[in-house]
Amino acid sequence: MYNILLVDPNDFTLHETTNLIDRLDIDFKVTAYTKQFHDVIHLIEKQHFSLILINIKGYNSSGILLCRKIRSKSRIPIILMGGKDNFQIARKALTYQINDYLTDPLHESALKTSLTALKKALTNNLSYEPNYLPHPTMPIKKNEPTISIIEIVKKYVQDDMHQNVTLKKISSILHFNCAYLGQKFRLHENMSFNDYLLQQRMEKAKLLLKRTDMKIYEIANEVGYTEIDWFYKKFKQYTGFSSNEYRKKYDFSQAN
Repeated sequence: MYNILLVDPNDFTLHETTNLIDRLDIDFKVTAYTKQFHDVIHLIEKQHFSLILINIKGYNSSGILLCRKIRSKSRIPIILMGGKDNFQIARKALTYQINDYLTDPLHESALKTSLTALKKALTNNLSYEPNYLPHPTMPIKKNEPTISIIEIVKKYVQDDMHQNVTLKKISSILHFNCAYLGQKFRLHENMSFNDYLLQQRMEKAKLLLKRTDMKIYEIANEVGYTEIDWFYKKFKQYTGFSSNEYRKKYDFSQAN
């Protein structure tokens, strides 16, 4: 069982979150709580915790300051919940190497995903100390928090897919353990990072074939393939058509 220190100034959400974690039944339990941010350092010096879960709703600045104080003493995992849907605040939080930033309102599925990934990391004794990645977030799926570490990873793919994008490189930028980030990504997206990268590259290639007169090698370069033969192979596997066949098929359908 992994012990959680829950930090929440609000009586109602404190008890609601405690009950939610019990319902999730994934080997995490709130074993101590406090409503006072200034009590946290004292508590972690007296007792062992696997995670500090902090509700910063209405206390964004105080919550970020608390993360800084914790990091001056400990590498204990931290998850912030109830944060503002504001990239500048999320980025500031990530500089203090938190494990996740869950916006308000808190969604059970988002918390479960974060705790499940953290459990795997703790079980495997992985290091997982994220930092910030200086890119804005992108729109995400309905009914999920807008800002998260996974969304930052996805935005990195969108912005830099023309380069040699790898999970290892992103993990290094974020100061994450690569295996942990890969687990977290798979849990969140129901696919591996490499499958997601391939999907995004192929979908962009399809779009460029449909909407531009760019040469095939130019499109290949645009989506991150320096070897044209490798692009041909991957595109055929993904769509069932060669790139030329796909372009002709689309042109024919438009003409009719």
